[in-house]
Amino acid sequence: MKKYKPIIIVAGEPNSIFFEIFFKSLKKTYSSPIILIASHKLLLLQMKKLNYKKKIKLLEFEKISKYILSNKTINLINVNYRFSKPFKKISSKSNNYIERSFDLAFKIINDGITNKLINGPISKKNFLKKKYLGITEYIANKYSVKKKAMLIYNKHLSVCPVTTHLPLKLVSRKINQKNIKEKIELINEFYKNNIKLKPKIAILGLNPHCESVDKFNEDEKIVKPIVKKMKKNGYKVSGPHSADTIFLNNNRKNYDVILGMYHDQVLTPIKTLYEYDAINITLGLPFLRISPDHGPNERMIGKNLSNPLSLIQALRFLDKS
Repeated sequence: MKKYKPIIIVAGEPNSIFFEIFFKSLKKTYSSPIILIASHKLLLLQMKKLNYKKKIKLLEFEKISKYILSNKTINLINVNYRFSKPFKKISSKSNNYIERSFDLAFKIINDGITNKLINGPISKKNFLKKKYLGITEYIANKYSVKKKAMLIYNKHLSVCPVTTHLPLKLVSRKINQKNIKEKIELINEFYKNNIKLKPKIAILGLNPHCESVDKFNEDEKIVKPIVKKMKKNGYKVSGPHSADTIFLNNNRKNYDVILGMYHDQVLTPIKTLYEYDAINITLGLPFLRISPDHGPNERMIGKNLSNPLSLIQALRFLDKS
């Protein structure tokens, strides 16, 4: 009988919709045991507020490898979190709690117990404090990983931005052949190892219609040459393609992945097409890290209206891995 490695879940921002989508996701069946890293006190409060009932199994961190786990209970590693009022606004007061939760998850991974990590939504503005562009960069830094990428994965079509959370005025400075080559290699490796196929990748241009009134056209000088080189090296790439037409049905159906030059160039259309049916996978790490493809959404806390599909898809993906 196959023994499944546990899926570690860091609950993330305490003032978010995470517990609601977590409870809803547990209605599905998974072969891999789930270990939640979160505040026991906060979990109980959320269960009461959302009228959710399930037994909790408190785990001792030092004995984590010795437990026989199932998903008949919520397997919890408690992280103490002090709060005067639950369900308050997001602030930096949660930072220490979130960081301690991540550190416990990294320790479990480093001990070889699992290679599967999910983190709940986290406020980049408050937690990262401009030190990192995103959680992708935060985790990559913990493992001294230089080559990394953010893949928004859907089995029909995925997207990856060359630059992530940069202001638009800074994007062009980071568009170079090295960064584009790095992302193509990471995407290709991920699909080969996890999806068992060689992906067809469309590379977008930076400028509207891949044209520019400026003397220096990044699409002609940077994108086109690296696409030609990578194609010559055996990668299934093409481009530069115009971003305003690549997502049309007859165009997108020809590709597994669309590589864009900046965050919203590809995340806006993928979320329009698939909404919550997508997951955020960090490429380049020595383990599989996924997060649901949405934020904390504090305005929806306690309303029991949030869609759990992205978390369910994250759990399903890791369950098969």
